[in-house]
Amino acid sequence: MTNPASGGTDGPVTELTPEESWELLGGERLGRLVVSVSDRIDVFPVNYVAHQGKLLFRTAEGTKLVGLTIQQQVAFEVDHVSEGLGWSVVVHGAARRLQTSAEIAAADELPLQSWVPTPKYNYVEITPKEITGRRFAFGAEPQQ
Repeated sequence: MTNPASGGTDGPVTELTPEESWELLGGERLGRLVVSVSDRIDVFPVNYVAHQGKLLFRTAEGTKLVGLTIQQQVAFEVDHVSEGLGWSVVVHGAARRLQTSAEIAAADELPLQSWVPTPKYNYVEITPKEITGRRFAFGAEPQQ
């Protein structure tokens, strides 16, 4: 049996490869964008799509867009919980607003629908620099 603290596969916590983590990201639609401007950190839930090695989401004008314009380095987290199991994936990368009509037209073709019925005309793309993930097996704390 592998020691769970070392990230082995036989324990309650399993470290995922970047490829495994990316595959999990592709199966979900809701994540959390983390931006940091000055001394303030903000977390925003966003619906997204994973496409060709990047994450894309739409947003309206406001705090989220201003924050990632000031500081392009962001974190993005997605997790999932089911009966007895869960996982979490964190992406660190650079965010940028799509600018050209060709980029926007390509993003319009993706299955990226706003969940909240408000206009969101800005597309944002996150290019991952680092992706980490863990899978969890839930259960009672072991007896000492």
